[in-house]
Amino acid sequence: MTRRTVRIAMNGVTGRMGYRQHLLRSILAIREQGGLDLGDGSALWPEPVLVGRRDLALKTIAERHGLDEWTTDLDAVLADPGVDVYFDSQITSAREDALRKAVAAGKHIYTEKPTATGLDGALALARLADEAGVRHGVVQDKLFLPGLLKLRRLVEGGFFGRILSVRGEFGYWVFEGDWQEAQRPSWNYRAEDGGGIVVDMFPHWEYVLHNLFGRVTSVQAHAATHIPRRRDERGEPYEATADDSAYGVFELEGGVVAQINSSWAVRVHRDELVEFQVDGTEGSAVAGLRRCRAQHRSSTPKPVWNPDLPATESFREQWQEVPDNGEFANGFKAQWELFLRHVVLGTPYDWDLLAGARGVQLAELGLRSSAEGRRLSVPELSL
Repeated sequence: MTRRTVRIAMNGVTGRMGYRQHLLRSILAIREQGGLDLGDGSALWPEPVLVGRRDLALKTIAERHGLDEWTTDLDAVLADPGVDVYFDSQITSAREDALRKAVAAGKHIYTEKPTATGLDGALALARLADEAGVRHGVVQDKLFLPGLLKLRRLVEGGFFGRILSVRGEFGYWVFEGDWQEAQRPSWNYRAEDGGGIVVDMFPHWEYVLHNLFGRVTSVQAHAATHIPRRRDERGEPYEATADDSAYGVFELEGGVVAQINSSWAVRVHRDELVEFQVDGTEGSAVAGLRRCRAQHRSSTPKPVWNPDLPATESFREQWQEVPDNGEFANGFKAQWELFLRHVVLGTPYDWDLLAGARGVQLAELGLRSSAEGRRLSVPELSL
């Protein structure tokens, strides 16, 4: 099998997500399997060029994994004609400017979300990329989770009949950083640095809802900062200026109503850190990261409300496990493989910068809805 090389500038790999999911479990995992089989007798070999602000951290990662190229000079990387793809997993506030530079340099774009700090910037990026003729994609990893892939199978198989509603619960307790170290970086809780759970999670909910159930047509949200004071990575106290919890109601095309709670200030009493319950006229299902359980109309129990007597039914046991019926790869790696095929073969790819702009739009409208205390329509986007 012949080898074709694609050089990828990976900006932000010293961060948790950039390193673990994108470098280690995606790009390096593709290399460990011998490259990406293109189906024509050749394999695509990704060659990462590590980019970031901390040279020692970059050097450490490069040496750990036997990589040759790393730099703190983004402009030099973008000026290198041998670099094919620019990937961005930086802090949100730095992303838009770097993506604009990469588009101007003629690089194909793959990026984490949100793609910009506002809708105008996100749409401008999508237009610039289209005008430049570069291929572009946005990470929408939750679509590739085993639980949601099984849920998609039920949707496409007509299991639910007419879908009525979606209920989502996401979150966990992020320690304040005083007596236990926080599991998330402190910038997540500073609005001036692009932090906040609405900005972080509403783009996820947009693509999950859009791809599985229909376009979001309205949003009513309440954002809150439940923990107003935290400690940063150095143990110094700081004021949390961004929301750590959000409660949203979304109307979708076709009349489906979705309610999704997102919180970094909630203790988990569910099987997985995120779960979606879908109810339809013919059946219901509950999907998490990996599991999906379903209950058909024909096997739905008939409970009767009587608070004077203890419940005798085990409701959880009345649901049937949806089988895997296949093997599931890491979701980030699976989407990387689709995007790289798109870059070198021109295969179809739906999750582009316009899709990313829809996520920015929903976050922006969610924050505005919370500030104004009212429901807002979500206009359909186009370039």
